[in-house]
Amino acid sequence: MTDPVTSLSAAALPARQAPNPRDAKTARDFEAVFVGQMTKLMMESVQQGDFSGGHAEEMFRGVLAEKMGEAITDRGGLGLAPAVLDQIIRMQGGSSNGR
Repeated sequence: MTDPVTSLSAAALPARQAPNPRDAKTARDFEAVFVGQMTKLMMESVQQGDFSGGHAEEMFRGVLAEKMGEAITDRGGLGLAPAVLDQIIRMQGGSSNGR
């Protein structure tokens, strides 16, 4: 399976070198945190009803949201990582090969 962040960014930036793997990971990690936070907000907005895990469920709901964000991003995500990677490259002055 090809990495969608690296392949999309390389296609979107034909005049530049391939993105630094560390920058690509940073972009994926950013997307995972963002998706995790969205998931957490969605989970908080759902009415629990009569059956719930009580205090223990409340404690681990954030961890569940974080792991769901990572899983969603690992499976292609929402498409934020390529845009974030492009911004990282622009902030580095257009250079995508280290510092």
